[in-house]
Amino acid sequence: MRIVILGGGKLGYHLAQNMLERDYEVELIEKNKIKCMHLADVLDVEVVCGDGTEIKVLADARTHKADCFIAVTGSDQDNLVASQLAKKRFQVKKVITRANNPRNLEALRKLGMDNAVSSTEIITRLIEQEVESAEMRLVTSLNKGRAAICEIVIPEDAKINGASLKDIELPKSSLIISILRDESLIIPQGDTKIYSGDEVVAVCDGHSQKSLMKMFSEK
Repeated sequence: MRIVILGGGKLGYHLAQNMLERDYEVELIEKNKIKCMHLADVLDVEVVCGDGTEIKVLADARTHKADCFIAVTGSDQDNLVASQLAKKRFQVKKVITRANNPRNLEALRKLGMDNAVSSTEIITRLIEQEVESAEMRLVTSLNKGRAAICEIVIPEDAKINGASLKDIELPKSSLIISILRDESLIIPQGDTKIYSGDEVVAVCDGHSQKSLMKMFSEK
């Protein structure tokens, strides 16, 4: 796989390093000449010195041959412009755009950057899920963190103990996909009952996670 990374800061450097360890072909774009020299010395990658928002610089980095383009500069505007060029002008199939300010995430997505990500948002979500959902474990995030698959252990004396799924009004945008009981996996149906001690795996959006946890832990 061939990857072009825009931005030679700490994040760009570590990304390039990790990709190289996975035997990916990596090319870096950085406009600071001193950083370019340093990156060329410490990484076994070709470094293009220039402004990644310019078509010529992207062409010099052979962006048209990239399987993935990752924009991780400290400027959301530069990341957006470069990502749009990579996607529309150079037809890169997978484009990942960093949002330094999480408030810019929705704007980036509306402008066509489907894979816009913010480390601030991801960390905040993980902290909130850990603090506010002590009995809920995050299995994996979906749709860039907008939804998740979570595991919930039904506590003793839970109100829903013994209730059938068809009689439980789940929060909107949530669905129970499996139940682990005494090491036996159950694919639930409407008449499947939930008992204390069950490990329930559910998929839900960010808004319904708290409601789901509250429902399952209510006594």
